[in-house]
Amino acid sequence: MVSLTLKEFFIMIYIALTAGVMALFPHPIVLAVFGLLPLALWGVVHYSFYVVIGFVVFSFFRIHEVFPMIEPLKIPLMLALASLFVIFIRLTITKNLTPYWSKQFTYLMLFFLLITIAIPFSANVGVASTAWSGVYSKIILMTFVIAWMMRKESHFIISCRIFLIAGACVGIVALINKANGIGLVEGTRVTIGRDIGSLLGDPNDLALVLLYPMAYAIATFLEKQLSSFERLLALTTFLILFFALLATQSRGGLLGFLAVLGLFAYNRIRSKILLFGGGGVILLILFTVAGINDRSSGGAAEEGIDESAMGRIYAWEAAWNMALDNPIFGVGINNFYYNYFYYSTHWDGLNHAVHSTWFGVLAESGFLGLFLFVSLIVTTFIAAWKILKNTNLTKLSPGMRVAVNAAPAGIVGFVVSGTFLTQGFIWPIYLQIALVIALQRYFNTKKTIETS
Repeated sequence: MVSLTLKEFFIMIYIALTAGVMALFPHPIVLAVFGLLPLALWGVVHYSFYVVIGFVVFSFFRIHEVFPMIEPLKIPLMLALASLFVIFIRLTITKNLTPYWSKQFTYLMLFFLLITIAIPFSANVGVASTAWSGVYSKIILMTFVIAWMMRKESHFIISCRIFLIAGACVGIVALINKANGIGLVEGTRVTIGRDIGSLLGDPNDLALVLLYPMAYAIATFLEKQLSSFERLLALTTFLILFFALLATQSRGGLLGFLAVLGLFAYNRIRSKILLFGGGGVILLILFTVAGINDRSSGGAAEEGIDESAMGRIYAWEAAWNMALDNPIFGVGINNFYYNYFYYSTHWDGLNHAVHSTWFGVLAESGFLGLFLFVSLIVTTFIAAWKILKNTNLTKLSPGMRVAVNAAPAGIVGFVVSGTFLTQGFIWPIYLQIALVIALQRYFNTKKTIETS
């Protein structure tokens, strides 16, 4: 009896399928499609990293919403299907995707399991189920996949460049919208795709997307051993991101930017008095240049604690009340907005977003969820900081130095901006976690090889 390998079995199935389709539809184009299909599948598997990173870029930077003319192509859907396909192939057939574990994965999985178990106990089960199946479960899956797939130095370098280019695209469109008065909120705050219901239709969420590649732009520009072209591209991208961020008039975004900039300065300025004093001055200048005082909400026309600030305080109070009432599971993922009326002590006729990652996680996953989430962030930052401080950067290539320098700065930007922006269950922090875990694995493996 002849035994077949799994690969030979799939080849036989493919030949039989091709013959069957040709018998039903005897047309040359069918033969051409089936003839090219193996080549296309080979390309998808061979360049699987680019397929996955492409899905991440479209999902996070919302490229199909930034450029709505490509929306009919359904590129995110195709990249999602291709990503799942290559994961299956590399795990089962080629077996060249080696899973591994880390401390961050433990906290991530515990947090994810808590969110999952809490769904039946959510205040609105339908909303929680949709958020879990539609977005959050995919983010968690891709966090593992990205960390496992990023094994080579070229993966980190190419990712940095892709994030820069994608961020520049978003920033350019934001500036064009600002110049033409398209989709402005409160008459002054820029957005993208607000008319089509894009995630970037909220200026705070847009600020978050613009903030993420900022660390890579700064790290690339400061790396003197890179080519003049790359440094010029980084400087240009930084300016685009900076002015687009100012146009959002997001206080959380500006504070996050200052935190990113501050971490780079912390590693380069010896006088900490000068560092913090200069940071305060820069913050005042940023708020003035951004035109925060001209905002309809949170502007200079409002006396005392402005309306925007009070709105956040009321929302945080509601989040605290939700956690007290549901200490174990919270009200459920994506349920804060729909439960605001029941837990707010100040009802103005409208439900509001929580405008805080920490209070959002507290409200929607309870005290245990907040503990796990904070532990995940802390351990990730510690890992990134250890890599930065323990690695002999002079022995690394310039591209890898960019990735190592940008990693902790990006997390600090998230921690600070997260105080005022809702980003506990969306892409940015999970993408950063995946990159740090991959960096940690890369350097641990490298040390093992050098030692042996």
